[in-house]
Amino acid sequence: MKMVIHPPIEPERLAAIAAVAGDEMAVVNASDAGAAKAAISDADAFFGRITPDLLAAAGRLRWIQAPTASLEHYIFPALVEHPAILTNMRGLFSDVIADHVMAYVLCFSRNIHTYIRQQLERRYEPVAGEAIRANLTGGAGVLTPIDLAHPHLGDQTMGIVGLGSIGTEIGRRARAFDMRTIAVDPVNPAAWRMDRLPELLAMSDYVVIAAPHTPETAGLFGVAQFAQMKPGSYLVNIGRGAIVNLNALLDALRAGRIGGAGLDVFEVEPLPNDHALWGFPNVIITPHVAGASPRIAERHLGVITENVRRFVAGEPLLNVAGKREWY
Repeated sequence: MKMVIHPPIEPERLAAIAAVAGDEMAVVNASDAGAAKAAISDADAFFGRITPDLLAAAGRLRWIQAPTASLEHYIFPALVEHPAILTNMRGLFSDVIADHVMAYVLCFSRNIHTYIRQQLERRYEPVAGEAIRANLTGGAGVLTPIDLAHPHLGDQTMGIVGLGSIGTEIGRRARAFDMRTIAVDPVNPAAWRMDRLPELLAMSDYVVIAAPHTPETAGLFGVAQFAQMKPGSYLVNIGRGAIVNLNALLDALRAGRIGGAGLDVFEVEPLPNDHALWGFPNVIITPHVAGASPRIAERHLGVITENVRRFVAGEPLLNVAGKREWY
């Protein structure tokens, strides 16, 4: 058997893959597209960025390993129709991204995003600060505006759009904070069907998008969905930027229909420095770093080496993707 790798990888990863392949499969680390095209004609497996040109040159390809979890920029029509199995890197980021989501949630629930700005101004003032005297003198059992401005997470509901490995991990962390969790997903039997999205939006204090970019999810959140969200609720998007129409989000923020948003992904990245979203104090913007962690590289290598082992042994592969579904 034979595997072609392109773009080429560094010696350490190549050695690890070759060690697992052993004598059963030759591994070609193609230095350029021409070398990859020449080598792929009799290859059984490919790891890297497959292109229409490379796929057309493949004579007996049976397995393609994508180097990414997301596939919206990887899939093309000929690949969908090709009989080769496609696997991806899903599952690497679930716990890391779930941590990022809870960072947004905790910031909003405790007003940390506001207090950081006030710290820069050397301003010591609680949110709803005009009621500070009532809060200090009212005594136990007296509910004040300050209390209301710092909601109890155990009373809140998180709605998760997309209950895959990331969405499942987000829900597990939310429940650790005693939050109620609900979810919609097109295939997971533990979630509501997608036609119940309006119901989820109306019930959720935090709506977390953990769905991939697919033909069905592109533009999923527009004017109608923001109108269906619970007043004062928060949107969190760590899925894909194409899922949320930013103009509709801006309209919802300006009208005060939602409480704010935590955004790690955008329709256009980097987010232009003159974009209106930068000016909202109730929006937390992070630069597509929800999946950043020192653990990802070792997990990435673990997936490819385990799949090489399985392929050589004739065992089922990890992370088989639906090419028509893009995940």
